[in-house]
Amino acid sequence: MKTKATIAAFILMLSPAAAFAYGCSGAAHDATQQASMSCAEGMTYDADQNTCVADVTG
Repeated sequence: MKTKATIAAFILMLSPAAAFAYGCSGAAHDATQQASMSCAEGMTYDADQNTCVADVTG
């Protein structure tokens, strides 16, 4: 029983790291992040149009 609990705890301990690594990888994510960081103030990156557009949420 102690072995099963140890294995389960180990798997649960690694789960958040694996999810984080999966969500923040790949060329598409890097390109989107880079483009959004280069938008002027008051603008936001629109991935569908692949350009900066006026931010209308404010």
